[in-house]
Amino acid sequence: MLVRKPGRFPAGVRMVQGDTMREPSAIEEALRGNEAAISALGTGKVMFPNRLQERSLGHIVPAMERMGVRRLVVMSAFGVGDTARDAPVVPRLLYATVLSAVFADKARGEAIVRASSLDWTIVYPVVLTEGPRTGTYRAGERLELHGMPTVSRADVAHFMLEELEKRAYVRRGVALSY
Repeated sequence: MLVRKPGRFPAGVRMVQGDTMREPSAIEEALRGNEAAISALGTGKVMFPNRLQERSLGHIVPAMERMGVRRLVVMSAFGVGDTARDAPVVPRLLYATVLSAVFADKARGEAIVRASSLDWTIVYPVVLTEGPRTGTYRAGERLELHGMPTVSRADVAHFMLEELEKRAYVRRGVALSY
């Protein structure tokens, strides 16, 4: 696992400390001996992404191709790219204004993933919460949504781990919501 700050993860997990935007060698070290990768990179509450997704996925994808690691599951955000068409009105306004720079960066990162030879899946969760894992979320290429839909980070993590093996959405995007 490649992390910026070790210590927030369970003991026994092999961690490599590094920066996906600046340390391609750390990415390769983290990939060594693995068959798949998950990218859950995010800017947190920062509205200026500094090309986080574009730069990071620009290093991750070629490293995976060089190392022969074929499977990649990437967390994006509902409202990026074509998913915006299914957003309720209020979230769609937020995507086009407050989140426009973050979402543009995510779209550039996704373009790198989509152009790759990898077996990728792009996950589009709606508004993330700190709630528990419920297992009751909905997943699909298109979801009917109303109001301000949410899903917990724990349920997104659960889905992403399951998708690594189930491979139900290879080379496709999938939205997640309650």
